[in-house]
Amino acid sequence: MAGAALLACDWGTTNLRAWTLDGQGAVVAQRDFPLGVSRLAPGEAAKRFDTEVRPGLGAQDLPAILCGMVGSNLGWTAVPYADCPASLDDLAKALTEVADRIRIVPGVRCPGIAGAPDVMRGEETQILGWLARHPIRRAGRHLLCHPGTHAKWVRIEDGRIARFVTAMTGELFGVLGQHSVLKSDAPADDEAAFDEGLAAAGEGDALAARLFSARARVVGGGATAESTPSYLSGLLIGAEVAGVPRLLGEAPQAVVLLGDAALCERYRRALVGQGVEVEVFDGEAAAIAGLFALGAAS
Repeated sequence: MAGAALLACDWGTTNLRAWTLDGQGAVVAQRDFPLGVSRLAPGEAAKRFDTEVRPGLGAQDLPAILCGMVGSNLGWTAVPYADCPASLDDLAKALTEVADRIRIVPGVRCPGIAGAPDVMRGEETQILGWLARHPIRRAGRHLLCHPGTHAKWVRIEDGRIARFVTAMTGELFGVLGQHSVLKSDAPADDEAAFDEGLAAAGEGDALAARLFSARARVVGGGATAESTPSYLSGLLIGAEVAGVPRLLGEAPQAVVLLGDAALCERYRRALVGQGVEVEVFDGEAAAIAGLFALGAAS
């Protein structure tokens, strides 16, 4: 494709987002593919990349850089984690070539809160892309939250991912909403119930006890069952926002939110309610910037 110099892919568990980029990192073309690693048989990633992704974007002859779960034991190959503190240059040096001119970004690992390590794959590329797009952020200390199925709270120091904590808030919301006494098919779009859940989260402690309020408010308090998903969302996000930064030794005055706009808005609402200053940045733009910057630095 004329003007394209790089094929960049964020290859996750359920989906693959791909872009061709020009020599300055601008998007020439983009496409999503239903080729998440959870949908592929072992060894299938390489074949589907060559037969579907490359021709789908007219990128048969371009060098490629991939991030996300494609570098896990569920994907193309298991790429070793890079240890924190990790900078863009550190990850660029650790790119793994899996075929001619096809490289995969390593995930990042740090000491966890319970003895075992904590890990991420894919989010590190967005974080480094955010830093690349805002060079002033490479100095000093920042607290960044990447909401999602497995939300990441990340301490950034002088342009490096210093430490992070993962919260399974999104997955917990899905499990409780589908397989517990709180299950419901109603949409989580009731703002008043969401705010009620935020208030019920308190300091984020005793979450198992606080969760039962989602049922009790319906069966004993007259709330509608349809409001339960919104209340549950507020309760879980509120507990995460209140408690997880403390695990990093943080009492945040300011937080950067990086990711999907709708989900970031829920976290923004929770943080602003606690008096925290918030900046929101687009996750897809950060992923593109991170993939391009890693490719250029290697």
